Amino acid sequence: MSSQDEVRLAVPARPEFLGLARVTAAGLAGRLGFTFDQVEDLRLAIDEICFGLTGSKGRDGILEMTFLLGPDGLTVNGRGHFSGAAPVHLSELSEVILNALVDEHSVSDGAGGPQFRLVKRRQPHKDGAEREAPGEGQ
Repeated sequence: MSSQDEVRLAVPARPEFLGLARVTAAGLAGRLGFTFDQVEDLRLAIDEICFGLTGSKGRDGILEMTFLLGPDGLTVNGRGHFSGAAPVHLSELSEVILNALVDEHSVSDGAGGPQFRLVKRRQPHKDGAEREAPGEGQ
């Protein structure tokens, strides 16, 4: 892995396809040595922010995500390309959830559509030992 590997994913902006984003994030976090709890936090954060952009019924269009694998963690940048896109606003509950799950997050309405950014840094294990997340070492 280089110092900043990149994985790109584009899915229809409908709930039945957002699981691909969760699985991708979890797999990449596992490769980076995140703990099981850190992987789960990231999966939940991806779910929360994607549903914030698409809504529970989805939207017409595509949700693109770029996963940047760094030496200290994972950054996820996303953009929605929706037809007739309404402004995006995360609920107060979503903000609280994201604050608890990731180190940084933002959502904005850009010229090309809504955008988001999540940053999850790998934290040292509490017992000082390195443990692998599920699926690692295979």
